[in-house]
Amino acid sequence: MSAAFTLAFDAFGKLVVTLADGTQHMGAVVARAFPIASPDQSISVLSAEGKELAWVENLKDLPNNEREIVAQALQGREFMPEILRLDGVNSFSTPSVWRVQTSRGPAQLVLKGEEDIRRLTASRLIVADAHGVQFLIRDLPSLDRHTRKLLDRFL
Repeated sequence: MSAAFTLAFDAFGKLVVTLADGTQHMGAVVARAFPIASPDQSISVLSAEGKELAWVENLKDLPNNEREIVAQALQGREFMPEILRLDGVNSFSTPSVWRVQTSRGPAQLVLKGEEDIRRLTASRLIVADAHGVQFLIRDLPSLDRHTRKLLDRFL
């Protein structure tokens, strides 16, 4: 961390950062520098105006209270459900409707074309549906055999 700080939510749910010198910044936000590749590292604490107030090298370095507040603030800011299982597809040609289980519950997405599946690394993918929602596949080899077999038809 580049500066000592404490975090809290005010009565309206806004993030308040108190720096070591006692100055308070209302309406602060937190942002990950590398949300997919390193979600627990390189997190910036920003003022409402976008000025960096503090830098968190690794989330585990924070005290429990601050770690929980940062996680809660990030969750409210980011929305990228993770695909845990692919239950079925209506067609192996595109457009196709996928029925999936995600980290946020069951979902249905429409894949317009194979180009909507982006490979980030050998095991990590981003799937964009027709409505612009992006779904993360964090670790392709760890998915069940049925899911990998269905995905192979599109990769």
